Amino acid sequence: MTTPRNWALVLGASSGFGGAASLAFARAGRNVFGVHLDRRATQPNVERITQEIEAAGRRPVFFNMNAADDEKRAEALAEMAKILDAEGRRAGVDVVMHSLAFGTLKPFLAAEQGERISKAQMDMTVDVMAHSLVYWTQDLVAGGFVPEGAHVFAMTSAGGHRIWKSYGAVSAAKAALESHCRQLAVELVPRKIAVNAVRAGVTDTPALRKIPGNAEMIERCLAIHPAGRLTTPEDVVNVLVALSCPKTVWLSGNVLGVDGTEDVIG
Repeated sequence: MTTPRNWALVLGASSGFGGAASLAFARAGRNVFGVHLDRRATQPNVERITQEIEAAGRRPVFFNMNAADDEKRAEALAEMAKILDAEGRRAGVDVVMHSLAFGTLKPFLAAEQGERISKAQMDMTVDVMAHSLVYWTQDLVAGGFVPEGAHVFAMTSAGGHRIWKSYGAVSAAKAALESHCRQLAVELVPRKIAVNAVRAGVTDTPALRKIPGNAEMIERCLAIHPAGRLTTPEDVVNVLVALSCPKTVWLSGNVLGVDGTEDVIG
């Protein structure tokens, strides 16, 4: 009989930090539940990631769905429960990573109504990029998915406390996400489950490339960073893998800067 392994759940598993984390957690010994939203054009990258997880000797179970949809979340969790039950629940989800980057990049004020952010766009951005962390965590805890010693990580950015053109709704989402992490950390510490936000430095990902003025952002970072380079997804996920063990759960309720001092000097 195959010895069951713990699982990582990665929300936003198909690119950027989520894609890198899916591979890093697999190479560190975990099977991977991945939640992503991809169309035909980007599906080959999903297939590459799942193939590399399998090449590492681990099992990928990916769900192509809207992670902020309540019904889809329930369906995915039901399937995850079946898989874990087949293993006798000896394995659990001991790492959860929230890396959902889907929102509206518009200014709050503009001459034309169609050029400024709408209520629906604001609500969607904050719901997907912040509130969804709470709903997934609620269901995972209630369903007995996460054991003692587990870690929950959520990707934030310097935008949570700094302003960038057209980034207002995402900035609000990141600030809310950090607040949610603190609240969840306090409520989960009796269960010996850690929750931390992770503030990566400027990283050249598909999500960054969608931000208006991203070239200027990259140029500025390269000019001021003492190491003369951007943060990479691997810089970030290496830290997550290193922290993801039961002995580190007392590290909780923080915003962990993984940026090589970028935020300190910026």
